[in-house]
Amino acid sequence: MGKKYFFFDIDGTLTDRATGLIVPSALEALEKLRAAGHFVAINTGRAHYKARKFFDQHGFDNMVCNGGMGIVINKELVENRALDFEKALWVYHYCIDNGIGVLAACDDSQKVYAKDFTFYDQIGPRREPTTYIIDPDFDPADFGVIYKLYTATTEEKRKSLPFPEELGYVNFEPDYTIVQHDDKRAGIYRMLELIGGAPEDVVVFGDDTNDEDMFAPEFYKIAVGNGHPDLKAMADEVAPANIDDGIYKVCQAHGWFEKQ
Repeated sequence: MGKKYFFFDIDGTLTDRATGLIVPSALEALEKLRAAGHFVAINTGRAHYKARKFFDQHGFDNMVCNGGMGIVINKELVENRALDFEKALWVYHYCIDNGIGVLAACDDSQKVYAKDFTFYDQIGPRREPTTYIIDPDFDPADFGVIYKLYTATTEEKRKSLPFPEELGYVNFEPDYTIVQHDDKRAGIYRMLELIGGAPEDVVVFGDDTNDEDMFAPEFYKIAVGNGHPDLKAMADEVAPANIDDGIYKVCQAHGWFEKQ
């Protein structure tokens, strides 16, 4: 059969969305895949710092993170590319000049920087642990790097603004836009380049529309049964729901637990 390269989304794929915890049978499947000699990795849009606890907790060695721009191999962060600085800086100043609340993430941590409380006043607190650093003299140019921006714009409003299309945009929350990388597929290709794997040996597991990007034609694509209908339509195979041991059952059926 040969060595496979497995990439798993976290939320709703490895984890039960109702509890936020990894599905026990999925964890067992991961352990058996590693024992069989396969390459096993997370593929998540989360920032490196945000994914690291889950990564360490569940025995991972490899990860694609930061929307495809972060690469962890053998537990070491070997790459973590930020946004195109000039384009991101332009968005930041556009927001400032037009009274749109904006927060900037300028390092790999939960810290966000702003000149004032405009974002907080317009949107309220972010829906995740955040350390706010409010400094009237803040300028991202002093850091020279921007990993993410949080702008007080809905998806509909953002599309009407002259933001550079080359930057990635996601709306995990309805009332604000995160400017971040959103290219999980690119992360897989970069990982394969670094470790010497082949695209035709890749198996990807996902559950939602933000996983569509990693469902490349040359990969073997598996959607869990609790996933979004659009993703299921793109899949080579639809597993049972993750909480119904879908990941374990599919891996067992394919013989992927057998030693290579």
